[in-house]
Amino acid sequence: MIRYFLRRLGALVPVAIGVATLTFAMIHLVPGDPVVAMLGETAAPADIAEMRTRLGLDRPIAEQYTAFLTGLLKGDLGESISYRKSVSSLIAERFPATIELTMAGMLVGVLIAFPLGIVSGMKPGGAADVGAMGFAILGISIPHIYLGPLLMIVFSLDLRWLPLTGRGGLSHLVLPALTLGTALAAVIARMLRQSLISVRDSDYMRTAVSKGMSPAAALIRHGLRNAMTSVVTLLGLQTGALLTGALITEVIFSWPGIGRLLIGAIGARDYPLVEGCVLTFALTYVVVNMATDLLYAIVDPRVRLE
Repeated sequence: MIRYFLRRLGALVPVAIGVATLTFAMIHLVPGDPVVAMLGETAAPADIAEMRTRLGLDRPIAEQYTAFLTGLLKGDLGESISYRKSVSSLIAERFPATIELTMAGMLVGVLIAFPLGIVSGMKPGGAADVGAMGFAILGISIPHIYLGPLLMIVFSLDLRWLPLTGRGGLSHLVLPALTLGTALAAVIARMLRQSLISVRDSDYMRTAVSKGMSPAAALIRHGLRNAMTSVVTLLGLQTGALLTGALITEVIFSWPGIGRLLIGAIGARDYPLVEGCVLTFALTYVVVNMATDLLYAIVDPRVRLE
């Protein structure tokens, strides 16, 4: 287990370098000048040249790339062009808000998905199953960019139950978490239903029922844990989707996270900040996948990590 953990931890280094290289290449190939975006179209050529020299953007691309990788190995992500602050400090300020929103969306997804998945798995083809899976299809079909404003109109503008935008108390988190967690709930519910259906006819389930346990109790007590392996896998994979969905959700609800910071950095052509944000998202995704692999041994003792 320890060797596996160290091996996966060491795999973060080439992943980080690969993501940094791809991000660096793509952001520098996009047309436009970040210095002109900062100073404006009416800026004097001398001021533009001075700013480009001060930021190091007049150097060859290979030299800029080498300097970026050298700083990355030292833990230095550079200085933001638009904020005039270190990228590391900006990400450290915004990262907790993104994690808070992602975890809240995950919690909403799990709280909605498990009852729906269990009800559907107990009696496939029944009225409850049809209703639950109908909700799942609806949740998958509605994109965040439509669901978020719809919730804002209903619960903030019309009913005035919840705040419209921003980050504050728990009430500010409800609508963004619902927007982010609904699609996740639909995916988990469908996976849990299918997993429970597959274990209903297993030998240990028939043994539990023959000993006097009701089929529903046997499914929850014995079948649910065995069905959780695929659900845990899906949760780990869907974390990346939650982080991606957080980009849109943070913009819709003016949530001060890394997603909103990244969108602003792209618009300002802030190379160091874009690279730092993308690298943070990628490393977070890899770490979550590694944690998901380690959870296999807890959920299913038959799993062995070599």
